[in-house]
Order: sequence, then structure tokens, then C-alpha cells
Amino acid sequence: MAACYHEGTVKGKGESDFTNGDQEKISERLRKAMKGLGTDEKVIIEVLSSHTNTQLQTVKSTYKTLYGRDLEEDLRSELSGHFESLCIYRLTPSTEFDAKCLRKAMKGIGTKEVTLIEILCSHNNSEIKDIKEDYRKVYERDLEEDIKEETSGDFQRILVSLLQGNRDENQTVDQKQVEEDFKELKQAGTKLMFGTDESVFNKILAKRNLSHLKAVFEAYRSDEQKDIETVVADEMSGDLCKAFLAVVRFIKDPLEYFASCFYETMCGPGTDDERLMQLLCLSSKRHWISTVIVAHCEVDLKDIADKYMELYKKGLALAIEEDTYGDYRKLLLKLSGKD
Repeated sequence: MAACYHEGTVKGKGESDFTNGDQEKISERLRKAMKGLGTDEKVIIEVLSSHTNTQLQTVKSTYKTLYGRDLEEDLRSELSGHFESLCIYRLTPSTEFDAKCLRKAMKGIGTKEVTLIEILCSHNNSEIKDIKEDYRKVYERDLEEDIKEETSGDFQRILVSLLQGNRDENQTVDQKQVEEDFKELKQAGTKLMFGTDESVFNKILAKRNLSHLKAVFEAYRSDEQKDIETVVADEMSGDLCKAFLAVVRFIKDPLEYFASCFYETMCGPGTDDERLMQLLCLSSKRHWISTVIVAHCEVDLKDIADKYMELYKKGLALAIEEDTYGDYRKLLLKLSGKD
């Protein structure tokens, strides 16, 4: 599902300029920060917020070569809480990180459906295939089978459809097909209240390319004087509604979609720290908060922050600052672009 992103908040040196000497110096700084009594969290924050995920993978390798020690294990022994989790997330290769988020969402009692939805609706075909391979490699389990065990009904079907990674990525628009899809959706929408199968929405939303779907949504709005989001929200419910809405919103405006994801992690009582961290980390390699923060900090977080301000009249960094604390907050703020 190819989409255009613009500017991230973590840039680092150009990959060709990131030399073996740079890797050794960073490894030495990290080892010194964790050696002896106490930990220099400031150094850890500076390193993890100023280098790309790809660069951090080379630092991990260099660290082990120099010291015969595992960088992640050393960080785990020195840190704790959300700060520890966020640091480990930053060091995890991107598609492996996605795979781990999916496993965590399904492991134990209950399933965190929002994680399944956010990851599967926002990756392109190649990335989904990589995630499935990493999931099998890390857990020796099949991702599709695990999703089938943890979900059911029409919600399961849209997730399985997205998981195939078979979306048309040719961004051409066939106006005749647009008209046919619009009529199918219109008919399915008007009959949903009578128990019509949602398979029409599933087929079109999971298979058609982004440009085509935008044209279909516009045709629906022009003819029906009703946004497709309103139809989905009025006629569906539960996790299926959330999944279809996520796909529609991502297709219409990815930046607005992810801005709303950040907002949801911090609105109301308490903060969904796991989702926040995931959002920040998830897109370190994608072409398209803390999971949200880790995902987007290298790709499009600056643009998302601009959209967040436009929508909610409040800076994303300020929202994070008000809802978090300690070294965890400091790293989140650095990743979100605040000096």
C-alpha cells in the first residue's frame, strides 16, 4: 500500500557517511554510559534519538564485536519500565518489530485488536510479506494461523485479506471500475441493516489501489452526499467497524489517520504507553506514539505533528510532555523532534 510521506524527525547521517569509525565511537560511548556504578541515560537518549534504525543495527553488531556483549542485554540490565521498552524498540529491526508487536497483541489473555488493525492496514505488499517471514523466523509460528485463532467472523476476514499482501499497487484509475465499485458499495451499504454480508466492502477495500479507492470514495460522496466513513460507522459495529474505518481513513489521508492514532493514545484518563511507543517506532523503514513514535520518527513524524496541531490545536510534543515522565519522556520528546 504505497503512500507518500515527507519528513521524519530522526535523520542521522547519510548511510554512506556512517563509517566504521562512527560505529566504534558510538559503541564506546554506550559502553562507557553503562559501565561501573550508575548509568548515563543522557548518552543513551542522544544515541537512540539521533541515528536511524539501519544505523543502530550496525552499532549493535559493532558493540558485540568490540566487547563480546549484547547491547540489548546490557540495556535491559541497566534500565527499567517504559524507558527500557522504548530503548529496546528503537534497536529492533523494523519488520521484526512489527512482528513482535503483532505477537504481543495476541499473546496471553485477550487480544489487542487495535494493534492488528494499525499494522496490517498501513503496510505495503512487500512489507507485509517481510513481517510474515520475520514472524515465522522469530516465533516459529504462522502469523495467519495465529490471527485466525485470536479473531473471528468478518473482522477475521478483513485481517486475513490484508495479510495476503495482494493489494493492487498500480496507481492507475479505471473510471468504469470506479463506477462499478461505487454501485456495489452503495448497494451493500443500503442492505447492511438487513444482514447483508460485508464481503463487498472487504473485497474492494483490501484489493483495490489507493488512487482507485480515493476515486470511489469521492464518487460515493458526490452521489450520496454522504461520506463513506459515515456509512461504515452507521452500518457496522465493533472491531469490524474499527478495521474498515482504519483502512478508509488511512487511504484518504495517512497523516490525519496517524495523528488521530497518537491522539487516542493520550486522550482521556491514563496513557496507552505501549501503543504510543509502537506508533513512534513502527515506520523506521516504511515508505508510506511509543509504538507509534518508534514507527514514524524516521519517516513522517514531523508531518504527522503538523497535522496533529491542525486537528487538535495542540502540539504533539506538548501532549507527550504532559502525559509522560522521566527518561521515558525525554526520549519520546527527542524522537518527536523536540530539542
